[in-house]
Order: sequence, then structure tokens, then C-alpha cells
Amino acid sequence: MASVKFAVIDVNDFLSKKQASDPDLAADWAKLEELYNKKLWHQLTLKVQDLVIHPSLQANDNLIQLYNNFITTFENKINPLSLVEIIVHVVNQYTNKKDAVAFLEKVEAKVKMNDEALALCKVLQGQIYLEHLNDLDSTEKIIEQLEGTLEDADGVTPVHGRFYKLASEYYRVRGPMGRYYRAALRYLGCAGGGAQLDESERRACALRLALAAVLAPDVYELGELLAHPILESLEGTPDAWACELVKAVASGDVVAFEKIRAQSPYQELHRADRQLRQKIAILCLMEMAFNRTSSQRKLTFAEIAREAKVPLDEVELLVMKALAEKLIRGHIDQVSQTVNVSWVRARALGKSGAGALAKRLDVWCSAAAGAADLLANATPDILTL
Repeated sequence: MASVKFAVIDVNDFLSKKQASDPDLAADWAKLEELYNKKLWHQLTLKVQDLVIHPSLQANDNLIQLYNNFITTFENKINPLSLVEIIVHVVNQYTNKKDAVAFLEKVEAKVKMNDEALALCKVLQGQIYLEHLNDLDSTEKIIEQLEGTLEDADGVTPVHGRFYKLASEYYRVRGPMGRYYRAALRYLGCAGGGAQLDESERRACALRLALAAVLAPDVYELGELLAHPILESLEGTPDAWACELVKAVASGDVVAFEKIRAQSPYQELHRADRQLRQKIAILCLMEMAFNRTSSQRKLTFAEIAREAKVPLDEVELLVMKALAEKLIRGHIDQVSQTVNVSWVRARALGKSGAGALAKRLDVWCSAAAGAADLLANATPDILTL
């Protein structure tokens, strides 16, 4: 029976050669050797994490050689998530991206007992499929696998930001636009509200989000974006019109929308004309109902047609669409051509909306206090009956 020979890695020989061939990092290689020989695995992990981002090791296959000749000898001693964080840099040096995916699949088997490390490993595969191999189907499978797992995770892990970035880039390419919008907002939430992005990326992201918020047929909650600091990156730039566009759509202001759209260079805003008009009309209807007190939410078809700039014979269909999307609750009186709105979906309010709500709350408090006084004054008479 033939014997099987296994390659033996001589760590000290590898590190000694590195010290001789790389004088600039000689002290670092010597420190690695010292920590390795003392079996100080935590300190060694921290040192390796620092070393893999050193500029002089980013060329050629330096990091691949470091992994194959050194890290593999103690990778079972490294925290699984820390190991994958190191591999994030190693995998970038694979020129053949299919080899990179195969490498990550092997790593996946080594860290499968740690949910975060496993998720990060899959995200890295998804990035390669999307950015280098143009394999959208494989990217989609990874997103579907991870979505539920990360949604159920306690708190926000270091993997969430990378996952939402992958998901947003995938949905930006393939759609739907609404999913891109939600994934991108979550990614920004993991990136300090966009503060961790450089200026050009922040501005590009803000513009894409503004367009997605307007164009996505299932996105009616635009207040969250209007309150987000990412839009501040568009102020004072040629793309500042995008902020005004979102404000116009959010308030259901058809006239302002048309004025801004006419100046926009993006043809998508013109191609989706019918869909956009219906969305803005529904938002206008929601705004009309919200701005009235509960006793005044009986809207006539004529009022809706005038405010939303839609033909009178299309108002009933518009209201039915809003009811079907669960944006409002109420009922339609076809005989009197009115709509009684009992509820409007909660939305993030701007300063003006919050101010209006505060005034209505003050009125309610006054009415409740009046009712309490009336009851207190009438109590003696009721008790003596």
C-alpha cells in the first residue's frame, strides 16, 4: 500500500526568510515568530490583523503566501470571526475569482460553528459573484440564505453592514427598486448614517436613494429619508434638486413635482409618468386625511380630484388603491361621492408635521380637561338623584 505524504510547513523558516527579504517589516516578522513560539494566540491574531493591512503586503500574492505558510498552522486557535476578517484581505489577492470562491468555501467549512463568521464568509462570496463574476443568481441565493438569519440576530453585528451593502448593490442592479431603497437605508444605518463613507460615495448614495424613494412603486414612507443626514451631502451641489423632489412627492405636491422634474436630467422620472402620478396622488390623499381632525375626515371626490390633480372619474379607483395598500382605512360612499377616512398609516413627520400634531394634541388635551371639569361639576347632582 502506497504511503501518503503530507506537506510540512516550517513556520520558523518562513518567518526567517521574510525577515531577511523584507527589512522594512523585519521587526514585525520577528514579533510574529516570538508570539507564535510562545503560543500567545490572541496577541498573535491582533498582530496578524495589523499586518494584513500593511501597504507593502497588498501587491502580488503576499497575503496568500502568509495564509498558506503561516496562518493555516494555527487558524483553529483564532476566533472564527477574526479569522474571516483576516481572510477578507487575503481573498482580494486571488486573480482567478473562481479560485477565490473555492477558497472561501473551504474556509466556510472551518468556521461553520460560528454564525457571524459563516455569514461573513457567504457575504464575501456574494461580493465576488456580483462584482467580478456577474453571477446574479448565485448572489440572490446568498442574500436569501442570510436575510432571515441576520434579521433574527440580537442587535447589529459587524456582518450586518457588509450584508446590507451587498443586498443594496444587488437590488440596484436587478431590482426591485423598493428593496434597494430599504437595504441601502439599513446599510447607511450600519455606516454611521453615511458618516463613514467618503464624500463622493455619500453624495452618490444620497442621489440614488432620492430617486429610488420617488420611483419605487411600493415606497410611501419618504419621511424617513427626509430626516436622514445623508441628504445633507446634496446641499449646495448640482444635485440639490433631488432633495426638493423627495419633499414634493412626500407631501403629494403635484405642481412642485412637475416643476422639479422638468429640470431633472434623469429620464426615469419621465418614463414612469403614470405610475408616479398615481403614487403622488395617493400621498396627497394621505396628507389631506392626516391634516384633518378625526371629525373632519369626510373627503369629497371633488376635493380629492382638485388637490391630487386627477380626473374626477379616477378618484374612486385611487382611493381603492390606497385602501388595498393599507395606507388608509375607511369606506367609500358612492352615492354621495365621499370618502370617510378613519386611519392613516403612521409616517415619519418633519418639523411642520410634528408641529401640527402638537397643536392638535393641545386641542385634545383642552377638550379632555373640559370634559373632566364638566363631569366633576355634574357629579354632586348625579349622586343626589
